[in-house]
Amino acid sequence: MTLKNKWLAVVFGCMAFSACHIYSFTGASVEGKTINISYIENTARIVTPALSNTLTEKVRNKVLNQTSLSQVNSDKTDYTLKGTVTSYDVSIASVQNLNAVAKNRLTIVVEFVFTNNINNKNSFTRSYTKFGDFPGDETLQQAEEILIEQISKEIADVIFNDAFVNW
Repeated sequence: MTLKNKWLAVVFGCMAFSACHIYSFTGASVEGKTINISYIENTARIVTPALSNTLTEKVRNKVLNQTSLSQVNSDKTDYTLKGTVTSYDVSIASVQNLNAVAKNRLTIVVEFVFTNNINNKNSFTRSYTKFGDFPGDETLQQAEEILIEQISKEIADVIFNDAFVNW
């Protein structure tokens, strides 16, 4: 195959991919140009100040870095994403020697409402539950910052996939 033919194949391939949607190497399919990702409120029984900020930042960064969408603070966008932390709980994950906690578990539940104003059938409301374990000899305050970062990243990944990677 000559260089000219290879070049034509690349051009036609790009045109085929962009005919209906904008595709990215992340697998995201995005038809629009704007999104409004609202600040994620925390209505859980236990409110940790850093959680809403971290979670909102992780979700915004994931969507904006993996798509060509622009954040617009308006109701007139192609997509909207609203979230609420509904649960933030610590429980015992495992016990050792019948009377000592080996691991504790931080569980965070977030409900998201994703609205696709271009294709409303792709809109949804879903709750996501993610958790992280930490040693029984650590307090929540010692482990909390790292766990919030980890869990927020996992939630950002799953909401992104559900909203934009329709596999």
